[in-house]
Amino acid sequence: MPDLPTPKDAAEAALFSECWDAVLSYADLCTAGATAAKQLATEAFALGIREVRAAETGGARSNGRRSPRLPVIPLLLTAVRTTAAAWEADGQGQDLDPDLRLWLNSEKAARYTGPPLRRPIALRGLRDLQEADAALLWLCEVESLPRSVVARRLGLDPALVGEELDQVRGLFRDRCHRNHLDTPMDAQCRSYARLLDAITRSPAADIPPDLSRHLATCVDCAEAAACLRPQGGGLPAALAGGVIGWGGLAYLERRRRAAEVRLGVGRPEAGDGQSGGPKTVLDRARVVRGGLLVAAVMVSLLALATSMMPFGSSDNEAASSDAPADSSPVAAPRPSLPSATPTPKRASPTPSATPTKPDGGKHSDPEPQGTSATTQSSAPDPGTSAAATCKVAYHLDNQWTDGFQATVTVTTADALDTWRVAWSFRDGQKVGQMWDASVAQDGSRVTATAADYNKAVPAKGKITFGFLGSWQGKNSSPYDFTLNGLSCAKS
Repeated sequence: MPDLPTPKDAAEAALFSECWDAVLSYADLCTAGATAAKQLATEAFALGIREVRAAETGGARSNGRRSPRLPVIPLLLTAVRTTAAAWEADGQGQDLDPDLRLWLNSEKAARYTGPPLRRPIALRGLRDLQEADAALLWLCEVESLPRSVVARRLGLDPALVGEELDQVRGLFRDRCHRNHLDTPMDAQCRSYARLLDAITRSPAADIPPDLSRHLATCVDCAEAAACLRPQGGGLPAALAGGVIGWGGLAYLERRRRAAEVRLGVGRPEAGDGQSGGPKTVLDRARVVRGGLLVAAVMVSLLALATSMMPFGSSDNEAASSDAPADSSPVAAPRPSLPSATPTPKRASPTPSATPTKPDGGKHSDPEPQGTSATTQSSAPDPGTSAAATCKVAYHLDNQWTDGFQATVTVTTADALDTWRVAWSFRDGQKVGQMWDASVAQDGSRVTATAADYNKAVPAKGKITFGFLGSWQGKNSSPYDFTLNGLSCAKS
């Protein structure tokens, strides 16, 4: 097993320190034990750094002309995948996760090493960006770092990071659109390509039923749709899945939780000018493996403190624990987590405000509390009014062996300046990609939150969004729909 490479200077040492956590986190997902994770991470890190140095040397020799390549962190993560594939080919597959071994021997893995025009659109789009732009997109969307930290790492003006990120999202969308048109595709996909571009450019446009059915059955076009709508909430998942491949969504969740835990307990961010190399493997592994435990403790304390705050009599009621706890492992791919942006609670809902619920359990709409990890559970939302102020229609558009596409339409009696629709699944279904809303799932409870362009809804107006999901065994219709915390009647 090779040793970790020696940093050439203080800048490279700081870079190593920033990247090691990410490499070890993904290597831990890919292996069956801590020892194997350390070995895989070390080999992949050495391989990736050699590639980074070779690219820098090659760029200097080519008079500054840039050859397309990924930013450092995603490049190192692909090195983990490459090293894992080498292990499988050399007979060391017993040290890898069994599901990863199946993936490595499937056509899905071949997409990442096959002809360039057949590779995932997100991977090609990120490569086509300037490296600084690609790094900004990855650090904000996948690594979930605060913009102030990203600005410090990339040498940007903190006040302009948001504006630059919006511009980079637009550039990424354009690169993905071009790559989608360049991709060899059959006549049906080709006939939908320009329509898909037009629909994703106009946020208010409805998706025609025939295109909706096509997206439910065509993986390539569904991936393109997620990349062509960077403001729709599916960009982090599209990047992680398209660049990393196997375990991309699980890695995305780990990095979000790690960022939240690090900020919550006041640990310094990597890259704060420290010149040391990576900490010892055991120290890093302890941080990664202990992160979730710390998050659980923080959430428990935060929930206790919240329940004691004087938000009205209903806020002091104890939440029921009858709902089943989420038993899925941390490494299980899950689409996204609730926003960590604090929002004020109100004692009672008004037509133009977003009502909130006091129980904070799995069957309530997730309330941002500084972290999205939770282990609590509660009973389903009780009715808050004698007559429902909203009606919901759930339509199963299409279903196949292990997946499905659905559309949710909610009619609200009152005008809204923002909205959040939540429901529960009965059979363990998982939501993957969602359009016209951003998605968060906690166990069986799913929450769809308004996009920037469709927050405002007039009285008697309709809210419509769709999603792709996965199921096993049974795919019953969801129940317990709420709009901004208030129960909805089925139409």
